[in-house]
Amino acid sequence: MATTVALRTRRFQAAAQLAGFRSDYALANAMEVERSTLSRVLKGSQRPGPLFIGGALKALAPLQFEDLFEVVPVRL
Repeated sequence: MATTVALRTRRFQAAAQLAGFRSDYALANAMEVERSTLSRVLKGSQRPGPLFIGGALKALAPLQFEDLFEVVPVRL
């Protein structure tokens, strides 16, 4: 079975709030991604790619990959 990476949305949003990010714009800027990319990933219409994952780990350090993301089966 194929797998992919999914965002743990609630954990991600809680971590961003605790880190002091009060807007998607501020968080996207810290992650070095477009705000529209952040929005699409949060809504589930786009999977997080390597730049999103790296940006999230940088902006929300010291959180680790497993805190923010999970490996899930691909839905076909």
